[in-house]
Amino acid sequence: MSTFLRYPTAIEEGITKIECLLQSDHNVVKAAIEPLVSRRSLALLLLQKDPLLWEKIRKKEPRFEAIEMVVESVQSQFSDPLILVIAKTRHQAAKKIEELAIVKIKKTSTESEEFFHRLTVNPITGFPLLFLIVYVGIYKFVGCFGSGFLVNNFEAVFTQQINPIIDGVANGLLPWTSLQDLVANEQGILTLGMRYIVAIILPITTTFFLVFSILEDSGYLPRISLLVDHLFKMIGLSGRSIIPLILGLSCGSMGSLVTRTIESKRERFIVSLLLALVIPCSAQLGIFIGLLSQNPTALIIWWVCIGFIFAIIGSLTAKALPESLSYFYMEIPPLRLPHVRSILTKTYSRVRWYLSEIIPWFALASVLIWLGKLTGILPLLIYAIEPIMLKLELPPEASEIFIYGFFRRDYGAAGMFDLHHSGVLMGRQLVVAAVTLTLFIPCLSQFKFMVKERGLKTTIALSSLVIVFAFSMGYGLNKLLLILEII
Repeated sequence: MSTFLRYPTAIEEGITKIECLLQSDHNVVKAAIEPLVSRRSLALLLLQKDPLLWEKIRKKEPRFEAIEMVVESVQSQFSDPLILVIAKTRHQAAKKIEELAIVKIKKTSTESEEFFHRLTVNPITGFPLLFLIVYVGIYKFVGCFGSGFLVNNFEAVFTQQINPIIDGVANGLLPWTSLQDLVANEQGILTLGMRYIVAIILPITTTFFLVFSILEDSGYLPRISLLVDHLFKMIGLSGRSIIPLILGLSCGSMGSLVTRTIESKRERFIVSLLLALVIPCSAQLGIFIGLLSQNPTALIIWWVCIGFIFAIIGSLTAKALPESLSYFYMEIPPLRLPHVRSILTKTYSRVRWYLSEIIPWFALASVLIWLGKLTGILPLLIYAIEPIMLKLELPPEASEIFIYGFFRRDYGAAGMFDLHHSGVLMGRQLVVAAVTLTLFIPCLSQFKFMVKERGLKTTIALSSLVIVFAFSMGYGLNKLLLILEII
């Protein structure tokens, strides 16, 4: 192997010099490392400044200073660290061995694969490509088609055909008005809860998971991690953190659960904070894009606010928790055309999981809202939040969407959808409500996963910070928009 694996000339000369400088008897060498290791291997380890060997040779080798000068001389001839130069040489040699040993049955177009790979990870071409994918996949498909066309049609079927039938059956079978309100009428489990799930949440999450499955099956998601790695380092994160953040766009609970894959405790805390604060779930994202896209200025304001807060909070938290960045390693799969069957299978399984997750929560939320009205607690909560709504210059009815949002973020977003379509939330108020609700406290489900992953004290501290910050940002945004008269 030593005759096959040859390093650059400067390194080979350095190896020869260090071999000559090592003592002829191997007493020192034997004390430092196993006696079967050759002088050439010892010289390579010294060139790489192996910590264990370096310290032992420093103490016992009389000609150590001369060895150190050789190492520095060789290093001065390379811009990269010697350990990296040696590793690259070994990697190239291993690749040649692989090429000789493996028989390729089918010739692959490696040049085209490499071209498209570089296209996705090079910042000059990668960010415009990412913007195009977000525009077409999220804005047009999820926002306009899913949250716009599909939701409007599903909503019409429920409000005009299904809900009147449910109300009629409930009023005919149930003798007490309170029980009728539990299952039907304005806020019943079947009329409000199921309408939110089937008519609003289902079309949005299905379109989102469809886009997500396409990106995942194509091998593009890991390349997004590489693309944003340098940007994320500015806020104390590595590119690996993009995975839980992207998963948080589908469901904050899933994103919080996946933070366990991040090695650094500090990075896990930062990602958990960002997930709780600025990352909307798929239903929220789709509803907000669908509602705000009717006014492009409103949508841009929302995007800018969320992006600005993401960067500022991440940077400040990283500075408040100083620690060296963890190394970023990730296996990059080949780019490929997604398989239709695979995409449909993944989309179906994720939609099924999501529905199994939210149906119990939506039913529970409907029951709690019913109990709150029956006992008078809900009107008291709404009355307690109304002063905050007045400070934000939002209508009193907006109090309900924040109470709904505590149970489920998507429940609150669906409530905002209703307020907009009834003409209560429009223009500037809609933007302020969307930003504040995006930043608002994580729902009970995400809260549960945060407690599991971060602990109760950290979760309570994060949630308290998020509540205060959300309403503060909503107040500041409202005042700024009033001054600028943008919308």
